Amino acid sequence: MVFRKLPGVSASGMGLRLSQKFVFLLFLSGLVTLCFGALFFLPDSVRLKRIFLSKTEIQPVTVGSENDVREHLKRPKEQGMTSAKGETGTKGKSLSRKPSHEATEERLAGGKAQEDLTLSRSKTESASERATSSDRGAKSDTFSYQKFRGCLLKAPLGRDNGKPGDPQTNERREKVKEMMKFAWDNYKRYAWGKNELRPLTRNGHIGNMFGGLRGASIIDSLDTLYIMGLMEEYNDAKEWVQTSLDLNSNGEASLFEVNIRYVGGLLSAYYLTGEELFKNKAMELGEKLLPAFNTPTGIPRGVINLGSSGTSWSWGWASAGSSILAEFGTLHLEFVHLTELSNNPIYTEKVMNIRKLLNKIEKPHGLYPNFLSPVSGNWVQHHVSIGGLGDSFYEYLIKSYLMSDKTDDDAKRMYYGALEAIEANLVQKSPGGLTYMAEWRGGILDHKMGHLACFSGGMIGIGADDGAPEKRQHYLDLAAEITHTCHESYTRSATKLGPEAFRFDGGAEATATRLSDRYYILRPEVIESYMYMWRLTHDPKYREWGWEAVEALEQHCRVESGFSGIRDVYTMTVSHDNMQQSFFLSETLKYLYLLFSDDDLLPLEDWVFNTEAHPLPIIRKSCLQDETTQDKTVSK
Repeated sequence: MVFRKLPGVSASGMGLRLSQKFVFLLFLSGLVTLCFGALFFLPDSVRLKRIFLSKTEIQPVTVGSENDVREHLKRPKEQGMTSAKGETGTKGKSLSRKPSHEATEERLAGGKAQEDLTLSRSKTESASERATSSDRGAKSDTFSYQKFRGCLLKAPLGRDNGKPGDPQTNERREKVKEMMKFAWDNYKRYAWGKNELRPLTRNGHIGNMFGGLRGASIIDSLDTLYIMGLMEEYNDAKEWVQTSLDLNSNGEASLFEVNIRYVGGLLSAYYLTGEELFKNKAMELGEKLLPAFNTPTGIPRGVINLGSSGTSWSWGWASAGSSILAEFGTLHLEFVHLTELSNNPIYTEKVMNIRKLLNKIEKPHGLYPNFLSPVSGNWVQHHVSIGGLGDSFYEYLIKSYLMSDKTDDDAKRMYYGALEAIEANLVQKSPGGLTYMAEWRGGILDHKMGHLACFSGGMIGIGADDGAPEKRQHYLDLAAEITHTCHESYTRSATKLGPEAFRFDGGAEATATRLSDRYYILRPEVIESYMYMWRLTHDPKYREWGWEAVEALEQHCRVESGFSGIRDVYTMTVSHDNMQQSFFLSETLKYLYLLFSDDDLLPLEDWVFNTEAHPLPIIRKSCLQDETTQDKTVSK
């Protein structure tokens, strides 16, 4: 023993009494415990910490490319192109910038950027956030579904479920309904409970974009099935939500995707049906998203752990750990409704804080760049796009104004101010007379327009009536011109489906000039604008254009066991990507069905659609308050 070699210490009992031995051993055990416990307070990057802690608790830090996320937001919602064998290739805006879907998700699972705070502090802040939320939500729930329905101007499903009087139009509507049932039946047969169907290999796809949540296609389809009158299928979906939708996941999720698909889908299902199940699930999930706002500025990070830790971080490819405009700017509709249903102001406070910061900082030429630091609150890059990375931010400004029953003057001011800057800096006219939205990179225009930007025709259209009186017709004309350009991107391809991006330089117009831009993944944005422009103008060409899209989808995207995207819209020998996107069920087919329905099916006087096409009702505060007053009077 070491003590036998020390001077002045005898061999018998080492010269220590029994009590001294006990004190010494107690001190030694405490020291060991302290040293091991200190490992939990080391930074995430310390190698020793990784040795002792499990992989699920501390993820390795890697840095990905700018496009490591296939659907870091609904726009862009890129997926890796997969063959019939499930093999994955490269796709996206350029070959070097768009990794495969599976590679993307692997990087998401292990590629989060270094967090500013230690894990222990993140857990503390998360617990504090949820405690605050619970305290604020302690008030009694005053939302009444019956009062809400009484404030609608029209029945949600119209006089006859929106059935058109014209036989040909009704026949086309029934065809879209058949397409939905075909897509749903194959999803149920081969991928039930998974997030999406792989129709060629006849299996399901889960992925990591939803943090371990399952059934994305089910949640995305609830309202579509309901408005189409597919009640057996709707009831199957509702039963799955009741018995199998587990929100207690512990994975890394896109804040944006979970909000627009899951929260938006559940909110929509509740407002259409009155089923408390959907309302409760939406509020439970909404609370899990709040820790993402635990940043110095209140600007949420893009990725959040839906488990107890509530840890959040920015995408590894985002410049300087920035947050994305189309992500943090696409929360307002859903969060305002979460406040309405829960009587908890925290949700509205979170999104209004984003507005305050955006109003405070300087905007180059009045434009909103795509990257913002959640730490400093400053722009990181001066890249402006109405397509991917930026798009739905602008969409939610005008829709926030409309959803507020036109009382949200701040949203109105921001929207028309942004639209003025977009017209001055981005809107261009090609030599052939096509109007398009270019991208802006620090003052230099990139004469490219993405399929994702084709939603803007409908957006500008629904906002036309509330602009300055002298510009209302101008806005409606601009909306029609952009929608026409996007239709041209379809008609100029062999398949009559549009590419992911098309250019207006080098002699090309509305045509993809790069191999990496030639794919189509069942996107809805062009059809979305057709639907809005039909509702606004009743010009029959929009229904004809929509039917052209139906025929192209049937010919080139329908396979034996579902619908699949294609790799090249310019060749008739199609190669399928083996993915039936959940947004095909939520958006593409819903917009087509509405296009061929009467206007009283989900009338725009009562409803706005979130960026995943989930209808949310206009909030008529005065009506609800009047109804409350009347109820109190009656009770007395």
